[in-house]
Amino acid sequence: MKKIYPDAATALDGLLFDGMHLCVGGFGLCGIPERLIDALQEAGVKNLTIASNNAGIDNEGLGKLLRSRQVKKMISSYVGENKEFERQFLSGELEVEFCPQGTLAERCRAGGAGIPGFYTKTGVGTQVAEGKEVKSFDGEDYILERGIFADLCLIKGWKADKAGNLVFRKTARNFNAPMATAGKICVAEVEEIIEVGELDPDAIHLPSIYVKRLIDGSPYDKKIEFRMTREREDAA
Repeated sequence: MKKIYPDAATALDGLLFDGMHLCVGGFGLCGIPERLIDALQEAGVKNLTIASNNAGIDNEGLGKLLRSRQVKKMISSYVGENKEFERQFLSGELEVEFCPQGTLAERCRAGGAGIPGFYTKTGVGTQVAEGKEVKSFDGEDYILERGIFADLCLIKGWKADKAGNLVFRKTARNFNAPMATAGKICVAEVEEIIEVGELDPDAIHLPSIYVKRLIDGSPYDKKIEFRMTREREDAA
């Protein structure tokens, strides 16, 4: 089965349609599938529902899709750095389902494991619990959260072998691993594709069975949201 594709547009060919539901990995601008996001923008697919930790920043990451008005709904945890997200939400142009980070990760993991729902204490007694079933276990209240299962998952890894076994690097592992399993098809982009057998089997984070299509998206700029610096103190 062919897994390696020459570019993002080719890897997404035949998979996109208006109104689809996507899981997109990443945390801020770390570990985001930026080549695949660019291809989504170029394809012009619209009315998207996207589950992702956040929506990037203005005109970076998923922020590009907000600018082009391709997103109908976001299921997210943190959106504080995206002014366009804020504007669209407050004006009623964008539907938003806020979800605690741990709950979002577990909802994706549950979807990938075929679990339709689970109970959690996170959000009990807050707006997060509104409209959700509440059940008591051992005298403590828990709310029911639904698993997330998407039409398409887009993720970013560090290295992959030609079979599609994949390794994430440091914090880029974040939401990519659980989201990779939470859909019908997972398309991955990586910084390097190597020969089968070059990855230590014990170091593989995502087995190839989950990765249906793969591209080498290098080189990457690896942008960050904020650059924090301080004056270096003179050595004593």
